[in-house]
Amino acid sequence: MSALESQMPPVRHAAVNGIEMAYYEAGPREGVPIIFCHGFPELAFSWRHQLKAFEAAGRWVVAPDQRGYGLTSRPEAVSDYDMEHLTGDLVGLLDHLGVEKAIFCGHDWGGIVVWQMALMHRERVAGVIGLNTPFMPRAPADPIGLMRMRFGPDMYIVWFQNPGDADQVLSADVEKTMRFFMRRPAALAAAAEPAEGGSTFAFKALLQAWDASDTGNQLLTPQELAAFVESFERTGFTGGVNWYRNFTRNWERSEGLPARIDDLPCLMITAEKDAVLSPAMAEGMPGMIGDLEMHMVAGSGHWTQQEKPQEVNRLILDWLDRRFPK
Repeated sequence: MSALESQMPPVRHAAVNGIEMAYYEAGPREGVPIIFCHGFPELAFSWRHQLKAFEAAGRWVVAPDQRGYGLTSRPEAVSDYDMEHLTGDLVGLLDHLGVEKAIFCGHDWGGIVVWQMALMHRERVAGVIGLNTPFMPRAPADPIGLMRMRFGPDMYIVWFQNPGDADQVLSADVEKTMRFFMRRPAALAAAAEPAEGGSTFAFKALLQAWDASDTGNQLLTPQELAAFVESFERTGFTGGVNWYRNFTRNWERSEGLPARIDDLPCLMITAEKDAVLSPAMAEGMPGMIGDLEMHMVAGSGHWTQQEKPQEVNRLILDWLDRRFPK
């Protein structure tokens, strides 16, 4: 039996927003559901520890494979992965579940989406939980241009803008790619350091130069790794990379959205050793969110819900018990 079968509830499917979305549901269908939104390059499977613990705590939880990932549809057009579509999918999921509002918990790219849910679909949001990914003010200019200037042309988000390039490099050896990314904080922090005079986070060169026989700092068991590898070998990475290819479009279309989040319970959990989304990035949040609680998970790198599941579960369940008692 695969890790996906043994560690996740049975997969379900819903027709939402013009696609078929796969999702995993656990716990009693009562109270306000918590929707877990994954990042890149991840899957609903990234939330396996949370689904089990929250079910045991009597909480209704749902984790979708989001657009472009896993068992969910992968439309071809790049513009089909903009924020309007990504948030629209979650609204459609709520409609399918027959609920008015949910608490949205997002990690990495999923974190960007759940904070935008509070701005774009406020009436469907009961609360927001950001894991690693802070709520950020709208950039003063095109974010890709700013990243290119600050980090260089080989920084991975800038590199991802090149049609087809990242898709091919990441798919060339999926197991190597997943093992490269899914490592403990010391390894990823070292990978984030720029070469002499080079770009920060230049993952293309770092991935291609990385010795795949290096088994140190691996985060996942062989069975867990296989769940990710088998999925991305089947789907490729284009769907996930297309989210990044909408940074400019999302920025252009976000003009006029609220700059603050008020009257909405929010929880922010940072990870002490996240090289990509450092706790320092969240320092401005109290000035932009009226009802905010913040915590930091000590010793965790970027893959917080998989690295430190017990601590993440404890922090979220404690907040839920106080703010959304059963």
